[in-house]
Amino acid sequence: MKLRLLLPLTVYGLLLSYLRAEQKELIVGMEMSFPPFEMLEASGQPSGVSVDLAKAMGQFLDRPVRLENIPFDGLIPSLKTGKIDVIISSLTMTEDRKKSIDFSDPYLKMGLAILANSKTDIHSIDDVDQPGRNVAVKRGTTANIYAFQHFKRARILVFNDESSCAIEVGQGKSDCFIYDQISVFQNWKRHQDRTRAILQPFEQEAWAMGIRKGNDDLRTQINHFIKHFKESHGFEQLGVKYLSENKKAFEEQGIPFYF
Repeated sequence: MKLRLLLPLTVYGLLLSYLRAEQKELIVGMEMSFPPFEMLEASGQPSGVSVDLAKAMGQFLDRPVRLENIPFDGLIPSLKTGKIDVIISSLTMTEDRKKSIDFSDPYLKMGLAILANSKTDIHSIDDVDQPGRNVAVKRGTTANIYAFQHFKRARILVFNDESSCAIEVGQGKSDCFIYDQISVFQNWKRHQDRTRAILQPFEQEAWAMGIRKGNDDLRTQINHFIKHFKESHGFEQLGVKYLSENKKAFEEQGIPFYF
């Protein structure tokens, strides 16, 4: 009798082991230097909108999540070589990037904006491309691409991180820094006495998750998650948790919010 009971339990245990093996770890790449979306707390723990988003997606897909902190310009190469499964790192969907990777459905709309030195006469993007202007951009970003495509008279200065760009503007070494709206807002808060934030976007973008080409099953699953997360007000909750000050500032200026 004991032997008969033991056999089904053994089969059940093997089945559980098989199911756990099927719950393959989901490796998510992001550059954790872009608060409040991707960042490291003082304790070294990952935090931010994208971190919470990745964890929620792992729960929805019933897969354990491992986060990899990778420099932004190394994310797409890491995805293509299989070191990570998906990019969630404030990644803009562009036609050029679509040539090498696939994207999920977009989950956020963002625009390029301007952080100007307070002593300049820059009030819109039309004032930027002028002789004698110095424009700071972060390497590998869509702002970097935009500047080289559209600015023919201004001098473009490329830096490896956004803090260097903002400091250049604050010190008057660059007339302005072009980047996404949230970065402009955050950097203006740090340098309010020396800069102005021009938040009305001059170029609209959409953020999405990056997926390796041919991984259609994962892309379908991620799109199901994004739809579910929107319908269950998950993005709205992340906005309240991490971006309440931004949301208020945007509403006061009549600028649509990100989500």
